[in-house]
Amino acid sequence: MPDMDDVQDGKNYHFGTPQQANVFFLKGSNSLEWGMKNRLARIFNPASGKTVMLAVDHGYFQGPTTGLERIDVSIVPLVPYADALMITRGALRTSVPPEISKPVVLRSTGGQSILKELSNELVAVDIEDAVRVNASALAVQVYIGGQHEHESIGNLVKVADAGNRYGIPTLGVTGVGKELVRDANYLGLATRICAEMGAHFVKTYYCEKNFERVAAACPVPVVIAGGKKLPEPEALAMAYHAIQQGAAGVDMGRNIFQCEAPTAMIQAVRAVVHEQEHPDKAYELYLSLKEGSKTEKTVLAR
Repeated sequence: MPDMDDVQDGKNYHFGTPQQANVFFLKGSNSLEWGMKNRLARIFNPASGKTVMLAVDHGYFQGPTTGLERIDVSIVPLVPYADALMITRGALRTSVPPEISKPVVLRSTGGQSILKELSNELVAVDIEDAVRVNASALAVQVYIGGQHEHESIGNLVKVADAGNRYGIPTLGVTGVGKELVRDANYLGLATRICAEMGAHFVKTYYCEKNFERVAAACPVPVVIAGGKKLPEPEALAMAYHAIQQGAAGVDMGRNIFQCEAPTAMIQAVRAVVHEQEHPDKAYELYLSLKEGSKTEKTVLAR
């Protein structure tokens, strides 16, 4: 208990200074409560307003994807360069040291495999378990136009409602089946539905034509998926064009961890996203860091 002796009246009231009421830096988020904003500000860099998320949740339906055979060996060294880690609770608990302080975007739906219909998912994480692992956001796959569209939207609603009770934001992830075209019309439809149903930010694919319309029409931040493995210059160019056209970041997986030099690649991606580096310059950075890594390994081997 505080000592009550010699208690003095306060004197620094700053009468001439109005109390600050700052506008939150992420679009669509200003009316959220403090906990939501705090978690979003851990995922998105307040200085740039952008994020580089590292997606390593593929195993929830693909199994041991190339590059993710040993998350503890191949992914943990990359985490310091990411703004956030998108991962399942199983991989998090078994393979990621709790000393790592990066925010976790927790994969929260699943229940299918590549051997079955991909849109047939359910809510796969209880909100209390998300709290136990200190999740900063909950990721939900939504299959607009898919066989189980209705159920996947229901999953988003359930997770968003649960997250709202605990101040944990929800990421809506647009899942696109092989039979659907990833154009601006479809992506605009899918991202808008996710936002309208309660997602606080949305992950979707980049399209070369009219992506700026997709980003502008979505009332919450849009983060692009890396998608399939591309040559490094193409992946950097995709990230650059997405950012220039309104994306608030990237959530890359295979285009980082399947690279010959993943640590160099994620740093090049960061330069594009946070510093708006031109992709040609970013690729030069990638090559320089890659060569430096080879030289270091050669020296250590001697």
